[in-house]
Amino acid sequence: MASTLADRLSRLVKTMRGQARITEDNVQEMLREVRMALLEADVALPVVRDFIQRVKDKALGQEVVGSLTPGQALVGLVHKELAATMGEGVADLNLATQPPAVILMAGLQGAGKTTTTAKLAKHLIEKRKKKVLTVSGDVYRPAAIEQLKTVTAQAGAEWFPSTPDQKPLDIARAAIDHARRHYFDVLLVDTAGRLAIDEVLMAEIQALHAELKPVETLFVVDAMQGQDAINTAKAFKAALPLTGVVLTKLDGDSRGGAALSVRAITGVPIKFAGVSEKIDGLEAFDGERHAGRVLGMGDIVALVEEVTKSVDLDSAKQLADKLKAGDAFTLDDFLMQLSQMQKMGGLSSLMDKLPAQLAAKAGADQMDRAERDMRRMRGIIHSMTPLERRKPELIKATRKKRIAGGAGVHVQEVNRLLNQFEQMRDMMKKMRGGGLMKMMKRMGGMKGGLPGF
Repeated sequence: MASTLADRLSRLVKTMRGQARITEDNVQEMLREVRMALLEADVALPVVRDFIQRVKDKALGQEVVGSLTPGQALVGLVHKELAATMGEGVADLNLATQPPAVILMAGLQGAGKTTTTAKLAKHLIEKRKKKVLTVSGDVYRPAAIEQLKTVTAQAGAEWFPSTPDQKPLDIARAAIDHARRHYFDVLLVDTAGRLAIDEVLMAEIQALHAELKPVETLFVVDAMQGQDAINTAKAFKAALPLTGVVLTKLDGDSRGGAALSVRAITGVPIKFAGVSEKIDGLEAFDGERHAGRVLGMGDIVALVEEVTKSVDLDSAKQLADKLKAGDAFTLDDFLMQLSQMQKMGGLSSLMDKLPAQLAAKAGADQMDRAERDMRRMRGIIHSMTPLERRKPELIKATRKKRIAGGAGVHVQEVNRLLNQFEQMRDMMKKMRGGGLMKMMKRMGGMKGGLPGF
């Protein structure tokens, strides 16, 4: 949905350039483009109708009448209504209760409940400083209990054992008793799922809810399910007093319709979004920021957060102090910079968070090539000896041949890396006298482009 809607709205702004105001006539054509983009994104038809009507009412109202840029005004309204539909701001978890606060995870099999349970545990430990216990009530899927045990350990939380021959209610009672006696702040309960909605599943999870009285009942749904996600949301909404939604696989959802539909149909906020398969790949969902990404405005806040989380600030400070002291920039330092980029998910991950106008300047083919170049450079540096990394001037013909053989590349690739490294080292020298801004200005003029491009 992101690229489709952004492209359509961009065309709208250009089309509306010569017009003085939004009228009944031209608003129909504009909103037809928005309607088609939403339907193509698999947004539920009732949600689309309601959304379009709200935008139309406001577009023809006093808010934009007389605007000198009606196309831009409409885009602003679409952004505002997208944010409102998905829930403005961030909806936090409600843990204001006598410990342990019980969080019940509900959803179909394959939606990612078990992995999300562990991701949420890690989030609560790191962001809320809570002592977390997890337990699996899924006695039907053979590997479910062991899977939760494994991912819970990765999250740094504690796991309460259960077995397939137990009843889910007995497991729940034992787990909450253990959590109370051992002073846990939060108990996360992973429940059984099915491939489709059935009466047995709903009866079981309703009984668990009645027994546990959770402060949060989170509906976990795969963002890539489209219309199926909508039907599932209706069924779980009818069976349980849901308090929030977790959208998984949002990073792989090219259409984005589930975020709009599920929020509108359940009437509860989207609280978290799964943005990667990693154990820390769970983000608090911000409707306004997500609306910006959908419209091609990017998510600069997420980009800054990603950099802050991934960059080793101590290492960066050590490098700055080293350069300030007059020490040489080495290939080890260069390797560290490449590794930092990989930690942030690579170039494609960063480009995904930039506004569409900037990201469009570097196409997918260029990004793929740059990613491959970065991996190749790291392989070449790893093929060098510690002495060669410290003193690259020692790398002559025979050493280059050996390094190329070790990295599985041609000697020309080694020469290219060394040339790019020399350019980077020259820029680092400039930092001592001219500061970071001068270095950034010179990066654009580097012969051959930035390292990896």
